[in-house]
Amino acid sequence: MKTKSIVRVAAVVLIVLWFGAVSARAQEKEPITVKSAEENNGVVLITARSEKAQIELQCNKDLLGCTVLKPGTYVMVRLPKNHGLYDCSNVTVYAKGQSPDKVGEELGSYCLAEK
Repeated sequence: MKTKSIVRVAAVVLIVLWFGAVSARAQEKEPITVKSAEENNGVVLITARSEKAQIELQCNKDLLGCTVLKPGTYVMVRLPKNHGLYDCSNVTVYAKGQSPDKVGEELGSYCLAEK
C-alpha cells in the first residue's frame, strides 16, 4: 500500500513538472549568473545575480527537479502565480541555449527570493 502511495505522489510531481516546463517555455526568459550553491539540511541554496538584482534560489533536495547548480550562466523563467511546487514565486532554470531566444535542457525548479 505504501509503495502505491509513493508511486502516485511521484506521478503527480512529474505531471506538475511537465506542465510547468511546457508553460515555462512560453514565459519571459531572464539570464542569471550563479555565484555559489550549497546544500544544508536537505535544502539547496543557490546565490545568483539576475539582470535586476541579487537573488537566492531554494529547493528541497529530496524533490524531483532540485539540482545543485554549478557557478555559471543559465536562463531563468518565472512561472505564473500558483504554478510550481513551492508556496512562493516559482522559477525553472534552464541551461543556456545556443542562441539568445532559445533555452537548453531544464535543470531544476526553485523558489525565488529576491534580495
